Amino acid sequence: MKRETETDELFMRRCIELARSAEGMTYPNPLVGSVIVYDGQIIGEGYHRKAGEPHAEVNAIASVRQRNLLNYSTLYVCLEPCAHFGRTPPCAQLIIDTKIPRVVVGCIDSFSKVSGKGIEMLKNAGVEVVTGVLEKECRWLNRRFFTFHEKHRPFVILKWAESADGFVDAVRDATARPVWLTDEDCRRLVHKQRTEEQAIMIGVNTANLDNPSLTARMWTGNQPLRVVIDPHLRADSNLTLFADGGKTLVVNALKDAEEGNVIYRRIDFSGADAPEKILNLLYEMNIQSVIIEGGPMTLGAFIRASLWDEAYVYRSQLQLGAGVAAPKLPAEPIRSESINSNILLFFSNKFEN
Repeated sequence: MKRETETDELFMRRCIELARSAEGMTYPNPLVGSVIVYDGQIIGEGYHRKAGEPHAEVNAIASVRQRNLLNYSTLYVCLEPCAHFGRTPPCAQLIIDTKIPRVVVGCIDSFSKVSGKGIEMLKNAGVEVVTGVLEKECRWLNRRFFTFHEKHRPFVILKWAESADGFVDAVRDATARPVWLTDEDCRRLVHKQRTEEQAIMIGVNTANLDNPSLTARMWTGNQPLRVVIDPHLRADSNLTLFADGGKTLVVNALKDAEEGNVIYRRIDFSGADAPEKILNLLYEMNIQSVIIEGGPMTLGAFIRASLWDEAYVYRSQLQLGAGVAAPKLPAEPIRSESINSNILLFFSNKFEN
């Protein structure tokens, strides 16, 4: 039994590895990898590449050359096979039709149209189903997806760079350039992280001071939706965010409108629950994840509301001596990574596995 468990975990790790190949590409669908094993050897594998395209199980089954071996094989998949017709047919039915006798599932899909129905369909057809193999790791893989469907809000990532003495910038106006605290390798990693999230958010002060483009120029992948929190519509109309043709959402208190590439959506900013209202709006727009790169005021609002899931803090060796103080997190870093002379600190706000 122990040997079978270890074997199942080994092949489930391969499923997770395959699924990660599509990070940032599958929204609104989850990341899913699948392998098919006969007599201890992988004979087929696949992963879900993009919403609307075949699911991981479909790609894994299609990759098997000796089709007769499917009747004696085990299919591994990190997320419960779907049981409903969406953009593609249900994977559970395909597994049944292919006569695969055993299926090992990493974790249950909490999406209401699936949520146990795929496993029930398989069992009713006589398929042996094993669940909960590397469940914690499989849920972590799709923490954005699960947060969206279980907490009804996007997965929130905070990101900033700070000096060794705890400042994010010098005190300045829009005529002065921001202080670069990190090097090109760090900036390249930031751009990679942007491609993995659906949206990127800043406040109006950061927009006017820095005139950022908020794109992933240094990495290949999806461009996130730019979001500006601008209650009184104070953003300069000549900002790059409005002029470069990319889509930008302006969350404000005054109007709902669409003007070219700019979408205006109104919320009530009265009270202390503005962060929750902003996330509710993004949830209604089917945004599963957002990375907040705003200044301390914007970041601090989400920290005080405990509406954050992860944080990436790039700590420089530079000393500024004075300036704009960095936000403070009520948590210790869970790990760190050296990037040349900089340190990247990772924080987590207790994602429930």
